[in-house]
Amino acid sequence: MTEPLPRLLIVEDDLGVQSQLKWSFSDEWLIDVAADRAKALEIAARTPPTIVILDLGLPPEPNGAGEGLATLEGLISLNPLTKVIVSSGNEDHRHALSAIRLGAYDFYPKPVDIEHLRLITARAAHLRRLEEENRQLARAGHAGPLANVIGESAAIQAVCQMVRRVASTTVNVLLLGESGTGKEVFAHSLHQLSGRAGQPFVAINCAAIPENLLESELFGHEKGAFTGALRQTTGKIQQANGGTLFLDEIGDMPPPLQAKLLRFLQSRVIERVGGRQSLEVDVRIVSATNRDLGALIEKGEFREDLYYRLDEVKIALPPLRDRIEDAPLLAQYFLDSFAASMGRKVTGFSSDAQVALSAHPWPGNVRELENRVKRAVVLAEGRLVTAKDMDLVGGAMPTLRESRRRADYQAVTTALLLAGNNLSLAAKYLGISRPTLYDLIETHNIHV
Repeated sequence: MTEPLPRLLIVEDDLGVQSQLKWSFSDEWLIDVAADRAKALEIAARTPPTIVILDLGLPPEPNGAGEGLATLEGLISLNPLTKVIVSSGNEDHRHALSAIRLGAYDFYPKPVDIEHLRLITARAAHLRRLEEENRQLARAGHAGPLANVIGESAAIQAVCQMVRRVASTTVNVLLLGESGTGKEVFAHSLHQLSGRAGQPFVAINCAAIPENLLESELFGHEKGAFTGALRQTTGKIQQANGGTLFLDEIGDMPPPLQAKLLRFLQSRVIERVGGRQSLEVDVRIVSATNRDLGALIEKGEFREDLYYRLDEVKIALPPLRDRIEDAPLLAQYFLDSFAASMGRKVTGFSSDAQVALSAHPWPGNVRELENRVKRAVVLAEGRLVTAKDMDLVGGAMPTLRESRRRADYQAVTTALLLAGNNLSLAAKYLGISRPTLYDLIETHNIHV
């Protein structure tokens, strides 16, 4: 079965231009025509168009833009996804800027250049399809291979595949990744996909709690154990009994506590601070860090024996720059969420914002992207977020070296995913030797 033709609404009071546009687009579009605001909104409410070509000079103000801008607002209010391309014979570009701020997709001047208009319309239709696909994924409960994980790149699919494989086991998992890559999101996924899903998920940030309090937070304390201990308190480890304990920033745990945590992992028994009673605890440990634990071990700052207890399975999370194709999907997800919670009528991203999303290196990863989109939803003057709204003005295209690095990373992770981590087969897919594949894996810090 062939897909139905997209619907184009032409809002134009000049009968000659009406006929010209209908004839030019009738081979690829279902055409509706209106000559004024009332008719345009009636048609849009009855049969929502994919694209609208709108003349700003509509009656009763054919020499101005007020009626056309009011029509634009009405059309976008009816369906925020509709892409409206505005046109005017008036050379005052203030009207074009006003239309863009109100949410118009693009602007072109009269007289009509049909080939130019066809190009703009095709591009708008393509963007509309992508946005609708993103929203359908979000409405389905997720926009990626795991619930709460947004992304469709090969790099993130490989991580999600690993999470699924180890979630149902009892092994301790170590999540490695830069700040902002979503380590706690994946820790939650490991818990939710395990047999412990109905039990507690307890998280503690080892870097956020002072050393003198961290032991009590983890193991609990008895009444009177220290000044201010007015009652017996259950620690995070015991709170997670039967479930999952997530130790974030494990690389920042003080050495004395590392020894006590190691004893617990060996015996699965704890004692509260100031107590003598041994308490058995059944808990799965998921830990995470953005630090190089190997380097910390060499410096004597992290216990090697504890490392091997925590690292029964290692999962490395890619930075956003290495799955940059996920940036627009993540950005739209955050935009929809913030716009709904703030009551803002912001629906998408301008063309310069879309370029910026893919060009920015995102040193703060997904957390940075989320914060920039939140800022943009607050500051946006129109329906579309601009690069300036995200404070990304002046962002340059990635260098050739960076583009090659991204391409290499993407190619290797995709080949490993397709080959099920069989290195010989992955090398064959890539058309390279095994030693070359080893070099690429090491160069790009890809964990197999």
